[in-house]
Amino acid sequence: MPTQGERADRRSTRSAARRRRGGFRPVRWVPLILAVFLLAACEARFERQDAEVAAVSICQPLMFEDTPFTHCIAEPGKQTVRTALSRPGGPPYRSLRKLSRAMGPETKVAMAMNAGMYDEDGQPIGYYVENGERLHPLNQADGPGNFHLLPNGIFFGRTAGPWRVYSTRRFAAEVDKRPDFATQSGPMLVIDGELHPAFDPDGESRKIRNAVGVDAGGRAHFLLSEAPVSFGKMARLYRDVLRVDNALFLDGSVSQMWDPAKGRMDSGPQIGPMLVVTNRKDAR
Repeated sequence: MPTQGERADRRSTRSAARRRRGGFRPVRWVPLILAVFLLAACEARFERQDAEVAAVSICQPLMFEDTPFTHCIAEPGKQTVRTALSRPGGPPYRSLRKLSRAMGPETKVAMAMNAGMYDEDGQPIGYYVENGERLHPLNQADGPGNFHLLPNGIFFGRTAGPWRVYSTRRFAAEVDKRPDFATQSGPMLVIDGELHPAFDPDGESRKIRNAVGVDAGGRAHFLLSEAPVSFGKMARLYRDVLRVDNALFLDGSVSQMWDPAKGRMDSGPQIGPMLVVTNRKDAR
C-alpha cells in the first residue's frame, strides 16, 4: 500500500501532467484562429473595395476663369431626380443633415443641394411640385430680388427623366401636365443659348451660388461655386463650357451640397426645398 507521501507525489505528478497537456492545447488552436482572423480581414478589405467601387461620386471639381466650382452630372437611365421639402405633414427639413436622417439606408443618394427660394418658414415662394403633388402654384408676380429678375424659370420633369429647364413664361404656355417634380427660381442664367439680358460678363455682385441646367442630351448639370462668383461668369460657364442652352440660378449665400460618396455634408444657414439625385438600382 502506498504511503501518504507516495499518494501525494502521484497526485502532484498527475496534476503536473494535466497542466502540461492543458498548456499545449491552446497552441494547437493558434493556426486555426489566425487563419479565421486573416480570412475575416481579407473579406473586410474586399467589402471596402466593393463599397469604394460602388460609391463613385457624380461630382467633380471644375475651374473656370480662376473660380473653383463643384460640377455634378445626372444622366437619365443612371440617376433619378426629385424634390424634397419635408416629411408628409411635417415641417421643412431646413438642412441637408436632417434630410439625410430622413432618407432610408436603401436610398442611394448621389447628391443633394438646396433647390430654390423660400420664405422665413422654409416654404417655397415659387411653383413647387414634390412626388407629383403641387405644394405651391406658379408665381408670375412682379417684385424685388433675384427671384423676380425676369425671366425666371423652372427646373422640372419626371423623376427618371426627361428633365427640363424652361423660363416661367414658356412653362406656363407649353406645359399642361403636372410633372413629378418642379422648383421655380430666378433669374434664368441662360435662355435658349443667350445670357440673361441683365447680366454683365462678370458683374460686381459675387456670392457663393448654385444652379442647374440641362444640355441637349438631357443630362442635368448642377453647379455650386466654391468661391464667390458673378451671375455672368456662372452663365458663361454653362453656355460656353458645359454647352447648356437653358440654365437656372437656384440660390446664393446659402448654397450647400451633400455628396455621400465623398463624405461631403455642408452646413450653414437654414434652407428650404432641396433637390435629391439618386443612383438607379437598374442603372444602364
